[in-house]
Amino acid sequence: MSTISHMQRSQVKEALGIHSQILTRLVREGAVERIARGQYRLPDQPVTEHHTLAIVARAVPDGVVCLISALSFHGIGTELPPYVWVAIDRRARQPSLRYPPLRIVRFSGKALISGIEVHRIEEQPVRVYNIAKTLADLFKYRNKVGLNVALEALREAWKERRFTMDDLDHYARICRVQRVMSPYLEALVA
Repeated sequence: MSTISHMQRSQVKEALGIHSQILTRLVREGAVERIARGQYRLPDQPVTEHHTLAIVARAVPDGVVCLISALSFHGIGTELPPYVWVAIDRRARQPSLRYPPLRIVRFSGKALISGIEVHRIEEQPVRVYNIAKTLADLFKYRNKVGLNVALEALREAWKERRFTMDDLDHYARICRVQRVMSPYLEALVA
């Protein structure tokens, strides 16, 4: 039964030959827990710190964890996002997911595909922007997330040497925020 820990309903039925009525009964009896539409897990299975990111990656496979959620994943800042921030293509359909709550931002071109790292969380590949790209995105979306969040993240990541200025400059060009960031970067390295 442990093979259904992180599988979709159709995968469960295929892998174990479980009929949907039996799956419903297992949920009702508490042998299996429904965590989201079509997603189940064993009740005694430990939930990781980034469990919600794995759920989102399953539901939005082309999405990329970004902004405050990416900061939290990388262990930067003090913000605990009430939503999972996800970047999707500007032409992609709006994902519908009840849990966890999502905040969608739309990117296109290089801004969408640059700086992606793939991490495995609960056997699920999760796409997350790297630290330098996340910092550039924070300045691009400073009116949505707050300039103070972007500045705190920039200071903390620089203090811990988590990015290089060349990387940050590269992503600032892609996100078109070089001019916005330059006074803060000059103050940071001075």
